[in-house]
Amino acid sequence: MNKLIFEHPLNEKIRSYLRLEYLDQQLQENRDEDHQSRCFDPLFSLCELTERCDYRGEVLKDLDRQLAQWSTNDVPLIASIPDPISAIKQSRSKLKIAERPGIRIKHDRFLSTLRQRYSMPGACCNFDLPQLHFWLEKPWPQRQEEYQSWKAQFSDLLTPIKLLLAITRQQSHYEEQSATDGFFQAHSEHPLSLVRIKLDPINQCYPTISGHKNRYAIHFMQFDNQKHASENIPFQLATCP
Repeated sequence: MNKLIFEHPLNEKIRSYLRLEYLDQQLQENRDEDHQSRCFDPLFSLCELTERCDYRGEVLKDLDRQLAQWSTNDVPLIASIPDPISAIKQSRSKLKIAERPGIRIKHDRFLSTLRQRYSMPGACCNFDLPQLHFWLEKPWPQRQEEYQSWKAQFSDLLTPIKLLLAITRQQSHYEEQSATDGFFQAHSEHPLSLVRIKLDPINQCYPTISGHKNRYAIHFMQFDNQKHASENIPFQLATCP
């Protein structure tokens, strides 16, 4: 079995970026496979987040900051991004002129009706949402095309966020560590934004992480009894600025 990777943000901006990236991954899974009515969960969650907060300004600042940093330093090699500078410039140009994410979904009568009822327990019954059951009976290729058009409304925002997270992750490498009696803590002289842990499932535990930009603590919990691990836990740690 592959090792598990756990990530924990150390500031609110990275916390928001990780949530948006997670929802984008769910959108892609629903685009690739027919998950029936479950496909609307990440779509409406993205609508909620982007209506609540305008991420565009913060993302543009991060893109500009990254370009400025690379103007005086070597551009790192990123396996998933052959030309990082071009990728940032292209994402920045698209985001600057993009409409507010999800605005067309908000004015779509079919989706807006679904969204109003969707959070109610059992609200997907055919007598509550007959239009949903009509849509679910459409051929999968047709629904797939429509879902892609809804997903695309967020791409100008999500593409640069995924790019920034990829850059953040590659700024640190994993190092072998051990949690004495299931506990590990450390501090950093330089501000950190993300803690990454790689753990072998054979340990039958998972980490709970707390902290801020200069200090963090990791408690390992046994999954079976949901109690703090009492033995030493080997793991790999990467801390990203």
